[in-house]
Amino acid sequence: MRFRIAGVVNDSIVDGPGIRLTVFTQGCPHRCPGCHNPQTHDFAGGSEGDTAEIIAKMKKNPLLDGLTLSGGEPFAQPEACAELARAAHGLGLNVWSYSGYTFEELRKQGTEAQKALLRELDVLVDGRFVLEKRSLDCRFRGSTNQRLIDVPKSLKAGQAVELPD
Repeated sequence: MRFRIAGVVNDSIVDGPGIRLTVFTQGCPHRCPGCHNPQTHDFAGGSEGDTAEIIAKMKKNPLLDGLTLSGGEPFAQPEACAELARAAHGLGLNVWSYSGYTFEELRKQGTEAQKALLRELDVLVDGRFVLEKRSLDCRFRGSTNQRLIDVPKSLKAGQAVELPD
């Protein structure tokens, strides 16, 4: 499946635990002031990517612990991101995604495709980046309002269940 990407980073150690393949999607409706990846905001930017090529990269790297979907906004391209997540799970990898949307927004107001992507995640780092709440002490997130959500437990509980820091 073709989709817009800003880039792919092999062997990332900053986008979740362990060694990860991180896919930076292109396009973001949130455009948070102070965003770490402002070059990913423009939906017409980046380049065309192919999920099959990214899945092949995952298969070639025996050291990977997981896949991280970042951006941009992965939930702006949920079909392609869900395909990547399913493939990662098929390889025994865990799947994290960053999103400016909150768990509650995705669960209650998300499209069916966005909800399908949410169901494929192990962890959601949710919420818009807030420059005034920026902190270098936050694990795997940029501002203190953002949460690390255990998605399977949250879906089962019907409310956000945060991972401990």
